[in-house]
Amino acid sequence: MNDRPLIPTRPRPDGAIGPGSQPPADDVELGYLPMPGEMRTYRPPIMPEPEDVAGLIAGQRLLKTLLVLLTGYRVGALPQVLDLGALATPDRRLVEDSLGVGEVSIQRDGDEPVQAQETRLAGVWRVRQHDTGGRLRRDVLEVSDIPGFVRFGSFDGASDRIRLPGELPAGVMNAPGVLAELDAELGRRRRQDDDTARAPHIVNLTLLPLSERDPVFLAEQLGTGLVTILSRGYGNCRITATAIRDIWWVQHFNSDDRLILNTLEVTDIPEAALAAQEDIEDSAERLREILDALA
Repeated sequence: MNDRPLIPTRPRPDGAIGPGSQPPADDVELGYLPMPGEMRTYRPPIMPEPEDVAGLIAGQRLLKTLLVLLTGYRVGALPQVLDLGALATPDRRLVEDSLGVGEVSIQRDGDEPVQAQETRLAGVWRVRQHDTGGRLRRDVLEVSDIPGFVRFGSFDGASDRIRLPGELPAGVMNAPGVLAELDAELGRRRRQDDDTARAPHIVNLTLLPLSERDPVFLAEQLGTGLVTILSRGYGNCRITATAIRDIWWVQHFNSDDRLILNTLEVTDIPEAALAAQEDIEDSAERLREILDALA
């Protein structure tokens, strides 16, 4: 993954520090991406001299169109897409240098993997998709609270239910109760389709008395899904889709990579991964400053 500076607008989660953290056991491979490195503060991009970009009309035009999309975007709306593949290399490099690299990286595994990298402008994502042969087939910018492939494709092929084995392994204590709670919430979401039904349901594993075997059993029963999100906001955050529809594993780490908040969330997308409306508005203002510097 690319190195990502911080855009310090995402909130620190409530209860992020507390006793009882349960790191995964050494004998379990959860298939996560590598953890990001240390946090960085936001740095504005180093802009080229105006005479160096005078001929890059297409790149400047795309940035101006991006500003229009940012100004009109409202969180929850469909992603607004701009094609980078149509730009000549110098124009594309101007756009890349102007937007930089932000705090959130996303990967979707599968036959045609997709990678998304948030730019320094929160809510502006560089999304690239490769074909089965590894060739780049799509290279776009998306204006969205989260890229479309995350919202609409994180649980392709996932199971709708949690099914426990007939006999529990030795040492498992509270994990079955957690799984029963999650499964009940899944059933409620299927039966109802209103705002209350779609509200997140969070199980805070950090506060539960778990045996050494419980996290292992939870990982085995929930599985690992297609999408992994890494965020370096106020501390490192790793969000993984499980193999059960709408269940995400969300883990917050301190600067020493110690797990300080460990939750399972039943939700469309965990809030920690989403750009807020104020992030979008702030990004529009920063892009205006970038365009002024290019003028």
